[in-house]
Amino acid sequence: MKKSQLTFLVILLLSLLAIPFWGSEYALDWTTKTMIYGIFALSLELLVGTTGLICFGQAAFFGIGAYAVVKISANQASPETMYLLPISILMAGIYALFVGALSLRTKGVYFIMVTLAFAQMAYYVIHDTPIGGGTDGIYLYNKPTLMNWSISSSIAFYLFTLSCLILVLGFLGLITHSRFGRALSGIRINEVRMRAIGFETYNYKLCAFVISGMIAGLAGYLFAVKDGYVNPELLSWHLSGSVLIMIILGGLGHLRGALIGAFSFALLEEFFRSEFIFGSFAKHWHLGLGISIILCVAFLPRGLFGIPALIHTKFLGATNPDDIEQAQDNN
Repeated sequence: MKKSQLTFLVILLLSLLAIPFWGSEYALDWTTKTMIYGIFALSLELLVGTTGLICFGQAAFFGIGAYAVVKISANQASPETMYLLPISILMAGIYALFVGALSLRTKGVYFIMVTLAFAQMAYYVIHDTPIGGGTDGIYLYNKPTLMNWSISSSIAFYLFTLSCLILVLGFLGLITHSRFGRALSGIRINEVRMRAIGFETYNYKLCAFVISGMIAGLAGYLFAVKDGYVNPELLSWHLSGSVLIMIILGGLGHLRGALIGAFSFALLEEFFRSEFIFGSFAKHWHLGLGISIILCVAFLPRGLFGIPALIHTKFLGATNPDDIEQAQDNN
């Protein structure tokens, strides 16, 4: 593991482990939710940042994972995480396989629109049929246990979510540095050349699509267990757009950027919704959040992850930010 990556992981782990000891109950709840969105952002980063596939239907897999745990555990007094979690991930993966097998036959804006169409199809199935309880949603009355140990307390679930985040980050790190990950990067850069040298690019993209959907399903499972409630908005295009903004804000092409973007997006949202700071204007928090994102995109083309390279370029006389970022990753 590279020095910069190890440093980031250590700082991240120590910071998150300190929250249960030094943070309030609200901080614990907020950080848990943000870590779940971090896992969700990592799932999309595999598609957009690594493979170059801009998916606008990622919320469908998130919502399916959330609904799966609620529906399956409905008639169980003490549902078990050890089988509920794999089932939720599997169901999200099955739908991702179905969507990917068809949508990956298109490219560019057509791929974006097809993934959006499949996500909206899932949304309306949940919204307009008794399967998902309609607009009222469904409550999760019995929280799952982990090997007969309760994880319903805020601290226990926080640590469980943190463990899932670290495992997902490590798993995706292994993928991106493997032969498979290098092939995905090659597809992003020049798919025609990859096909010319013998790679079955469709199969690689489909595999990445399914893995991404399964990780999103994991995030959906955690979200449902945390809140104890699901509704059709978990599958809406608004959520797909939000998670896409997260990875752009953090910086595409870096797993660390996806996490930075998720936490930064949540912090910006929390900041502009604060009535203590903005008073009655806080009800227009979308305006402040939107302006902030526009400014970040305009002045930080490589996202928040690229700030060190930008500082080197502007103030230390360097001329190529890409070379600086590469050097940072090699340290």
